[in-house]
Amino acid sequence: MSGLSDPSVQDDPFEYYASRLATCPVWHEDDIDLWVIGGLAEAREALQDLSTFSSVPSKSRRASDAQIEYHRMLSTHGWARQATLQRTDPPVHTRYRKLLNRVFTPAAVRGFTPHIDEIARSLADDIAARGECEFVADFALPLPGIFIAEQLGLDRTQYRTFRRWADAMLALANRPQMSVEEARHEAEVELEAQHFLAAEFERRRAEPGDDLISMLVHAHGEDEEPFTMGELQDLMHQLVTGGFETTTAAISKGLLLLLQHPDQLALLRERRDLLGNFVEEVLRHDSPVQGLWRQAICPAHTPAGEIPVGASVMMRFGAANRDPRVFDDPDRFDITRHNARNHAAFGFGVHFCVGASLARQEMTSAFEAILDRFATIELAGELEHPLHDPSIFLRPMRRLPLRVTPA
Repeated sequence: MSGLSDPSVQDDPFEYYASRLATCPVWHEDDIDLWVIGGLAEAREALQDLSTFSSVPSKSRRASDAQIEYHRMLSTHGWARQATLQRTDPPVHTRYRKLLNRVFTPAAVRGFTPHIDEIARSLADDIAARGECEFVADFALPLPGIFIAEQLGLDRTQYRTFRRWADAMLALANRPQMSVEEARHEAEVELEAQHFLAAEFERRRAEPGDDLISMLVHAHGEDEEPFTMGELQDLMHQLVTGGFETTTAAISKGLLLLLQHPDQLALLRERRDLLGNFVEEVLRHDSPVQGLWRQAICPAHTPAGEIPVGASVMMRFGAANRDPRVFDDPDRFDITRHNARNHAAFGFGVHFCVGASLARQEMTSAFEAILDRFATIELAGELEHPLHDPSIFLRPMRRLPLRVTPA
């Protein structure tokens, strides 16, 4: 049976999930020696069991020559990756989470919302005026890209620079087979981002504003240590890679699902009060993060057998969100689904995504602008396959060509 290492399964994993879940909510991927926890209840239990499943990366697996060279360049010419936030366990994790919770408050997201709305409307107006677009490149990517780029001190026209930086930051995860020479090139791009960010961190330390970087730099209280430059670099790496690529994927997939289910698009146009539930159903139906790694630090007894100490484990959100024990007819896309919000797309427990409220707002702003600005939306030709770039844990759509008529 093909598994998660197969690019065709990565492109469309849901039949595979269904066959696995029909047998057991936990399974082992033999070819890559990975334990997968795919049931929703089991994944949530594992995510809360910090004494068994650690977020600290395993040191037992040999790094590739490309990985070694990449990290050598960062540590020599910039700032080495540090273990912060997603790569730590309590009590170390607690400090990072406490300070970041002060940055991503509901009030902060409300403060960002008018600007996010403005970006979404501007992008939609440009597309409406042209009558066609490649939606990923022309809307889904620049919406979160422009917002984060501006927060970093770039202007709106420079979000493509930001995209280049984000791609480099994700290169090791998305392209495990890259050569040493390719690793050097990507590391040079990340170093460019690091040195730009370092200057911005210092500037906002002296002259704080109401932007994301200023909030990070000044998140500490009077009796608390501020983030070091190395910590700021690693936190920014996680926020960029976690909050940009994933939101782009969610917006892209949300529109494709509406086009594939015209009855749901018509219902959403008729009932805007369903917009929030639509966002949750998109996240459930096709989670932008399909799974995250953990390491077993104690033996774990599961229905599929004992997970040994040192084993790599993945809580597979994409499978958990199609768990038939929780979601009736889980493969059906239904924006009225009563328990759509029960998904695990943002994780669970202490590592619940710190930027979840911002991601939800970006999706909401995106589809408000789309529904307001486009009277009709249709595919401009056949979709190219594979639909997604290969990745064992993300769902980046490649292209979505559209024709629209303005409202």
